[in-house]
Amino acid sequence: MRLWHQSLLSSLPRQQLLGQHRECCALRGNGWGRKHATVDYVFTHSPYKLFQYHLLVMEEMKKQNYKPGEEWFDPLYRGKICEPYTSLSPVEWTSPLYPEHDQIYLAECVANLEQKGIVL
Repeated sequence: MRLWHQSLLSSLPRQQLLGQHRECCALRGNGWGRKHATVDYVFTHSPYKLFQYHLLVMEEMKKQNYKPGEEWFDPLYRGKICEPYTSLSPVEWTSPLYPEHDQIYLAECVANLEQKGIVL
């Protein structure tokens, strides 16, 4: 499980982009707070930050003519089997969204993709 550096979203192949959507859905739902070495940093931020990242993923999906479920554009929505948030305070939109997504992380993501045979 990995959240790709946001600058790579527009370059991701279909499988990785759709996989990123599934990862975001899982993390926003019952996966929230479940330990995972690669994405634990996400849980140190507001769930709204993950919603912002997921918006970037879904906007890229729409540009590529995929149709993410409209319900995911609601920051309170957490999936069919997870109770929605009753409230969630918006947080500042930063760039990058996650401070952990620095140049070192970008290089790690590019190397990970190259290991999968994906050259951007």
